[in-house]
Amino acid sequence: MNTTLIENITQCFKDKFKTSPLVVNSPGRINIIGEHTDYNEGFVFPAAIDKSIVTAIAKTDDKLCSIYAFDNKESYQFSLENISSIKNGNWRNYIIGVIAEIQKLGLKIEPFNLVFGGDIPSGAGLSSSAALENSIVFGLNEIFNLNLSKSEMILVSQLAEHNYVGVKCGIMDQYASMFGVPDHALLLDCRTQTATPFKVNFKDYQLVLINTNVSHNLVDAEYNDRRNVCERVAKKLNVKALRDATEEKLLKLKAQISNSEYQKALYIIQENNRVLKAAQMMKKNDLIGLGELLFKAHYGAQHQFKISCKELDFLVEKAIENPHVIGARMMGGGFGGCTINIVRKDYVNGFIENISKAYKEKFSIESSVYFIKLSEGTHILNHIYQE
Repeated sequence: MNTTLIENITQCFKDKFKTSPLVVNSPGRINIIGEHTDYNEGFVFPAAIDKSIVTAIAKTDDKLCSIYAFDNKESYQFSLENISSIKNGNWRNYIIGVIAEIQKLGLKIEPFNLVFGGDIPSGAGLSSSAALENSIVFGLNEIFNLNLSKSEMILVSQLAEHNYVGVKCGIMDQYASMFGVPDHALLLDCRTQTATPFKVNFKDYQLVLINTNVSHNLVDAEYNDRRNVCERVAKKLNVKALRDATEEKLLKLKAQISNSEYQKALYIIQENNRVLKAAQMMKKNDLIGLGELLFKAHYGAQHQFKISCKELDFLVEKAIENPHVIGARMMGGGFGGCTINIVRKDYVNGFIENISKAYKEKFSIESSVYFIKLSEGTHILNHIYQE
């Protein structure tokens, strides 16, 4: 946990609003395996991490809400009346969306002041947006006694993303951020929204994230396009979601759909199975088997679902060439962000040095390397706030 970040956000709030706030920590997430399976009501394997959004919040007697984005040094004021008609771009929509979705539930929010900031790298595929949404709904739930459960809160966050940001995301990011368990990954069934925690102990290996530091503008439109394809094929298969499909049933439909649609649906069916196999590998402590699944998952993302990019592919190719890396793949929605790598601890420094140099020579861009700990989900950092 970044104590400097927490202190800076808290102090900034006190300086601006002359009172002590409630402070909420909401983490980003990694995903060991299972991309785009969540909105197909399938399985995913995420974990909350020790990079987060910190939000300081308190009621105010003013008529307007005042928000300060600490990292951007931007202020924003608005009225809680007619909130659903406000759309002002970037970070504002995440906050407005959460408020609007709470109001749709018939719950009353009064004016408040808020400061937020974080150390989740933007565009890295670590779900800074879900962390922000969760921090807002969690803070509002606390100070206004809304009595929302965590399960209800993540649905508010998801709907904010759908209706105010325009990304038809599944539930994985919000769930992992809200329900994270220290030192555990969560085998999440996205249909039932129930998860089994798996203790993560990679023994002689560790997770290393490498950020391409590119985020191609395709992400949102292409993400929604992939979801539309999956829903169309599921309808043709007469199943509720591709989670219920099999390769055999899909093969019978092949002549009725395009090859592109066939490959995308096939990827989802296979990726869903890979997640379940990954759980079996974790139970058996078969890290080599787990790593192989990551390599296969990247191949599927690259060639079937087509959500990778040349920068991600290059990093994974370099990882495959390294005998001390037993698994690697692109992570997140696609078209940029991070790769996740399982690397032998003794050789991590050499791996990072070699791959960073090769990436810089190839693309004239510096990559970024992150070491992460698996952490607690969204929670209050203090109980200073008083009625």
